[in-house]
Amino acid sequence: MLEELIQIDQDLFLYLNGLGTPLWDNFWIYISRTLSFITIPIYLLMLFYTYRTFGLKNTVFILTSLILLLISTEQLSIAFKNSVGRLRPCHNEEIKEIYRNVKNLCGGKFGYFSAHAANSSGFAAFFGVLFLRKTKLILFLLAFWALLVSYSRIYLGVHFPLDVITGILFGVLFGWIFASSLNNFKF
Repeated sequence: MLEELIQIDQDLFLYLNGLGTPLWDNFWIYISRTLSFITIPIYLLMLFYTYRTFGLKNTVFILTSLILLLISTEQLSIAFKNSVGRLRPCHNEEIKEIYRNVKNLCGGKFGYFSAHAANSSGFAAFFGVLFLRKTKLILFLLAFWALLVSYSRIYLGVHFPLDVITGILFGVLFGWIFASSLNNFKF
């Protein structure tokens, strides 16, 4: 059963990764960056909106929680990568010659699960839960951005779909936990 799931994941990766074209490569490289002209405005907008909604003292508390969330998802991803030991596509002898490695880079040897997917999804879920009662537009826009970042990892050829899906699930779970714990405090 596990071997069949891994084969399906590998086949789906080859299909999705194979949809790419050089015309779109720079776009997906850019989407995948942690700091860019897309992400910095998102971070600043969320900082401004948090400050405007909750004030300075609570914003500091919220940002501290966000930092702890991102550290948690990042470190959990590293722990999983080292303990599960699933090779990234570029280290997988079966496919490393037939897929598109857009940046000709790979990252570390192991890829399960994607920290990019976990961090962007955690960020989106955190603010989505925090502002859900105020506006659903933030949740929609952040979820869309997190999905773009997550898919970029498959497009670029550095993660399999299950790496990304697991990262999204952990990110959403941790984002929800951290934001829900903040909701217990009176802002």
